[in-house]
Amino acid sequence: MANASLRTTSIRVLILAALILAGITAPALAGEKYISGTPELRTAITGTNEFSPGEEAVVHLRIENTGITDVKIIRSDIITRDDRPDTAKMALVGLKAGSAPLSIKTDDQMIGDIPGGSSATAAFTIQVDEDAAAGRYAVPITIEYTYLGRAEQYGEDLIRYFYTTRTVEDYIHLVVKPDLRIQITGIETEALNVGTEGFVTVSVRNIGSEEGRSATLRIQRSGASPLIPTDASSFIGDFPAGAEVTRTFKVAVSKNAEPGEYPLDIIVDYKDQNGQLKTSDPRTAGIATGGKIEFSAVSPPSVVAVGQKTIIDVEYRNIGEATAYRATARISAVDPFTSNDDTAYLGDLAPGESAVARFILNVDGGAVEKLYGLDSEVRYRDALDNTQISRTMKVEVEVVPREATIPPVLIGALLIAIIGLGYWYYRKQQ
Repeated sequence: MANASLRTTSIRVLILAALILAGITAPALAGEKYISGTPELRTAITGTNEFSPGEEAVVHLRIENTGITDVKIIRSDIITRDDRPDTAKMALVGLKAGSAPLSIKTDDQMIGDIPGGSSATAAFTIQVDEDAAAGRYAVPITIEYTYLGRAEQYGEDLIRYFYTTRTVEDYIHLVVKPDLRIQITGIETEALNVGTEGFVTVSVRNIGSEEGRSATLRIQRSGASPLIPTDASSFIGDFPAGAEVTRTFKVAVSKNAEPGEYPLDIIVDYKDQNGQLKTSDPRTAGIATGGKIEFSAVSPPSVVAVGQKTIIDVEYRNIGEATAYRATARISAVDPFTSNDDTAYLGDLAPGESAVARFILNVDGGAVEKLYGLDSEVRYRDALDNTQISRTMKVEVEVVPREATIPPVLIGALLIAIIGLGYWYYRKQQ
């Protein structure tokens, strides 16, 4: 056992001595340098490169560095360089519109260092012109970067770098797809007033480069506009480039709106040359609307007596901006009034015209003598034969005392007396 322990200790001492000797005689850590190679950049689009006129989209670019180094020196007296000569440092990418019908909304982008054999990405937002013609367009791209041109070593602990800046000019190709685009060429309205339904006639032209098949012209409400389509689509059929169509739609106007001009969106749904369903970009038209139909009771207060049945005449005037057709006036008889005939026909009333309605009122014998206001309204039809009801108006009625009357018996006796007196006077003259 003692011999074995001594033998193990001797082996450990020999191993330690060998390691120390190896550390003394091993060469110093070697350095390396590349004596060839530069960055080689090329650009490609990732994702689609096809866009529609008027579209805002993001173009994704991949910048790839295909530069390689083929000679490297390794020696103990070389200081290893911090940068490789095939690395594109601080790359700055810029995209310009050139002669393409679009605008670039993103500034130049810094994408950092791109070592040889690696790539980086950049994204640019573009806006294609609304009237862009279909076709393939070359869009210029620039990449500015710095790389290690050369390095000079002085002794074993000093090195000087010399960097070079280079700008690469290249092109990417973007495609503007054919599409159907509409231009509003005419707008006409008929009987379009606040609170009623009227007609809007729309004329549009296909100024795009694609023929629309099985096309339908459609109108729709624009945001919170008070114009609400009630007959919103009309079939066109084939709608080739340059063609023009005219269609008429029904549109209702909110009763809470004011006279003025309000937006209405116009769209074409169609099938493209591949049979795919598409919708054109909406075009917004300003639609003028007239004022609402309104009535006013313009006659002076009617006078009625307590406890009597009286016929009153009320004059109604159309103070609105459109004709009311087949108008009928109605009065609401409330205590102390009753009526068996509370409606009257007025007829057609154009703006500014008046008509008189005749009602029969019964006044209660216990009615208070004062001025009353009775609710009244006019029911009429608009230009599209829709039933409408006016706002409530007040018809003034004044209740006065009942006039004193002579009893019929007394009137008869008085007449007999007068006749008798006349006969006596006649006989006396004879």
